[in-house]
Amino acid sequence: MDSYYQKHLKKYAFERISNRRQQLQGIDLVLKDKFSDAFYYVDEKAQLDYVNESLPTFAFELFYEKEGAKKQGWLFDVSKKTHFYALVTSIFSDVDKVFTSCNITLVNREKLILHLSTLGLTREFFEQSVQDNRDVHGKFILKKLCPKKQGCLYFSTQNKAEKPINLILRLSYLEQIGVAKRLV
Repeated sequence: MDSYYQKHLKKYAFERISNRRQQLQGIDLVLKDKFSDAFYYVDEKAQLDYVNESLPTFAFELFYEKEGAKKQGWLFDVSKKTHFYALVTSIFSDVDKVFTSCNITLVNREKLILHLSTLGLTREFFEQSVQDNRDVHGKFILKKLCPKKQGCLYFSTQNKAEKPINLILRLSYLEQIGVAKRLV
């Protein structure tokens, strides 16, 4: 991953974060602008369940369960200091556990949340939707998003231990609305 950043983010120096406390705050990487004092916290998110597949979407975690209690997912978690998500997709491996290629899409977290709020898709909206549809499993269509071109909700309530509820968004939609840029 670091070699991708070095090659494609020439304007930035970067520091890989290994401190567990900082990682729990949504900081896997710090990008530092070489020409100013600006810096950005990056949270890397990878589609590790889909190695050797190329999905056009990414799952943004809204809620999950831990020890039977509903918890806030990373997208709207106010304790996270994340400025950007580095979405790692299309991960390919020729040899077991040796990754040979991937795509990286940088998503501006603040711009994404702001865009969603202009559609009425706020943290409060999702909390109410989940409460009203707690027996749903699988795809759930949102009136404000076209499921084929933009996204939908997905309830993984039966097939995953943490029972995540995710906002599935198309990568092309994120680029189209100006909140994401494909790095590689």
